[in-house]
Amino acid sequence: MKRRSALLFMLTTSLSLSSIAQEHLPASTEARLAMLATQQTLTLNDVVDISSKAQSGNREAQYWLALIYEEGRLVPKDFAASQVWMLKSAEQGYAPAQRGMGQIYLSKVKGKGPVRDYGEADRWLRRAATQGDAEAQFWLGTGYEQGWFGVTDYREAFNWLRIAAREGLPDAQFCLGQMYQDGEGIAESNTVAAHWFRRAADHTPSYLGGVWEAKVELANMYHDGRLPRDVVQEYMWSAIVAAYSNNPTDDEIKSLARRMTRAQLGEAKRLATDWINRHPLEPGILAQTQR
Repeated sequence: MKRRSALLFMLTTSLSLSSIAQEHLPASTEARLAMLATQQTLTLNDVVDISSKAQSGNREAQYWLALIYEEGRLVPKDFAASQVWMLKSAEQGYAPAQRGMGQIYLSKVKGKGPVRDYGEADRWLRRAATQGDAEAQFWLGTGYEQGWFGVTDYREAFNWLRIAAREGLPDAQFCLGQMYQDGEGIAESNTVAAHWFRRAADHTPSYLGGVWEAKVELANMYHDGRLPRDVVQEYMWSAIVAAYSNNPTDDEIKSLARRMTRAQLGEAKRLATDWINRHPLEPGILAQTQR
């Protein structure tokens, strides 16, 4: 059964989170987030300067201009112009723009069928992916896992998702965990799945794709018995999910606490508090985690 976040190895699950360094995002994702943040501060003079550089052939400026037209910030929203500038940048080998072109074709997905031109989606995403763009690797892997490119190929999906997951992309880490959990083209393993869910959960900002889903899945895995019984870990992840939830329910947490020793409960609360302190809630996080 396919379960994915919106469009969308070997560590034991009992390892204490206090010994795990917080995950770092891939450089390509850090750059994209920085660019999106900067985009919100652009002035009209900035747009004029970017437009001039784009028309002179600067591939990064062309990508910027594509994003500006797509968002409609300081200029009228114009998807046709956005695609023209995205293509110009992509044709010059700029990986973010190549990923952008792939996503343009992926946006043509209708219902459960393949994209209108899956060859173009595959081609552009693959170009960006081979340049190390982790999000292109993720979309390429997800496309093969979901059959968006006209064929379902779990081995191809696994290969690309594993590359992006190892680079630190939480969406890829979560999806790779699901592949292990479901045994899609690989040996089923809840232990390995939980390892990747832990890595996905250990990210900030917490609204990134895969982060919230991984927290919830870890709590469910301990609660459902898919992982070895560990009341400390079960309580910890349940408390973490409740802390990040708009509508937390503590009935199950209270029920679990009644079955724990005082020492177990104290340790579980300590671990949950430590984890939450190292992953602070960002402004607007509650609304985003519940989408």
